[in-house]
Amino acid sequence: MSQDLHLADFKRNEAVPLDLGWINHIHINKSAADRRAASLANRRTVKKEYQAAWLVKAIGLIDLTTLSGDDTPGRVERLCRKAMRPLRADLVEALGLSDYPLTTGAVCVYHEMIKPAGEVLQGRLPIAAVSTGFPAGLTSMETKVREIELSVAAGASEIDIVITRQHVLTGNWQALYDEMLAYRQACGDAHVKAILATGELVTLENVAKASWVCMMAGADFIKTSTGKEPVNATIPVSLTMVRAIRDYHEQTGFKIGYKPAGGVGTAKAALQYLTLMKEELGNEWLEPHLFRIGASSLLTDIERQLEHYVTGNYSAAHRHAQP
Repeated sequence: MSQDLHLADFKRNEAVPLDLGWINHIHINKSAADRRAASLANRRTVKKEYQAAWLVKAIGLIDLTTLSGDDTPGRVERLCRKAMRPLRADLVEALGLSDYPLTTGAVCVYHEMIKPAGEVLQGRLPIAAVSTGFPAGLTSMETKVREIELSVAAGASEIDIVITRQHVLTGNWQALYDEMLAYRQACGDAHVKAILATGELVTLENVAKASWVCMMAGADFIKTSTGKEPVNATIPVSLTMVRAIRDYHEQTGFKIGYKPAGGVGTAKAALQYLTLMKEELGNEWLEPHLFRIGASSLLTDIERQLEHYVTGNYSAAHRHAQP
């Protein structure tokens, strides 16, 4: 699938009525999930040209992210230019990618940085904006909905919202459904990624149930984390979420995207997530309309690994520094 196809080219998830029967029957075997996760971590990884090909694939799935309090228009401009040309020209040539339009999947920024990002990208890549009181999500509902509307009006084509964790922790699934539905409606034509903040949901059953409710309410993607929690993306959590996506697709026919975020900082970790997606959901979920990796430092390590493949030597990380 070509890199210039964006989420807007694909049929969106349509909200379905909340069915508590689906939610109440969810049970997760944590021991089995942990064993499956360990099998991914311990297996031999792909090598040589196969690894290089998988890492190039991973680049096109990255939501290249900056979400720091000291972000500036200049930093965001550099981030966007890196997103459009994620590999050095010599590596692109050596890998035979000169005719391949390699970019990251999107850039992800705060609302105030949408305008400078748009001035650089000029519609060539999606802009994802975090919203709804990111990262804690504890502002008023009126404020959160208005944040979405303002970010869409400013040019964001994807909105990464945060759910209210207390709805999950108290089992108030109707409140979570109504909240997610309001966010989906506020997004209009922009696609919505629901951040579950899984590190704060305590159990894998809570993660699974929150995933189902958000999908029922029309989320286009479900996403693990804000990157600000003590525990962010993990393989057991990801396994739980992608299996919820698989089961939801079987029940409704809608294909939901997945985005691990926070802590995915190495090429090895990226390969584990690509393997998980391929084995659990199939090759279609290895495309940017159904899979993203939220990351700020991952691209640095991927570029280092590709340089090692080309030259046989590892370069210092600062030679591939991110903006």
